[in-house]
Amino acid sequence: MPDPPVPVGVQLSLRSYSGEQTVHSHDHAQVLFAWRGRMDIEVGASAAFSDSSCGLIIPAGVTHAYAASPDLRMVVVDVADARGLDRARRFPVTAAVRALAGEADACRLLEAILDTPRAGVRRGIALDRLQAELASTLHAPWTTARLAERCLLSPQRFHARLLELTGQSPQAWLRSLRLDEAQRLLRRGLTLEATAARVGYASASALAHAMRRDRDVGARELRDG
Repeated sequence: MPDPPVPVGVQLSLRSYSGEQTVHSHDHAQVLFAWRGRMDIEVGASAAFSDSSCGLIIPAGVTHAYAASPDLRMVVVDVADARGLDRARRFPVTAAVRALAGEADACRLLEAILDTPRAGVRRGIALDRLQAELASTLHAPWTTARLAERCLLSPQRFHARLLELTGQSPQAWLRSLRLDEAQRLLRRGLTLEATAARVGYASASALAHAMRRDRDVGARELRDG
């Protein structure tokens, strides 16, 4: 995808890619991270990447090459005034940063990113891929250690990175996935007992309690809705 004209002020866009590779530079700074997928980037002589947990600042005038994953969506902030953006650096994509990107508030998003600490060398979490694997195995006993192993991280690093990325601990994130699927199945008319077995709850009563506690909704309301 070609770059837009030199921006006036700060401009935010959500761009789609489908496996492109290119080398270029531009007269404005860019701040970017993946909303979905991964982009491998070479800035000058340094190799880096951006995914949904780690972003990158690219200074104006610096030649960079990138290779996009299929179905990639990137949050890109083009900044005409490059003061404070004259050095390439990585930054963690926190839950607050993602929320501001979702609100399309370019200036506040840029401020939040500039306030984040530098991200060191880190292994990316392919959150979409992990979520796709869990979708068909929610009934399994997914411990934090097992989730971390799938991402080639220690449980401690996985916990910290997922909290940074989603604002949730691993088990809270997993519980949210399970309840999302439970709501979908109950709306389709599946019984509470069958749904509980499909999404990893020990009993219908345990699932009903979790639905009421976390979603303030009962199984009967979902089936009748």
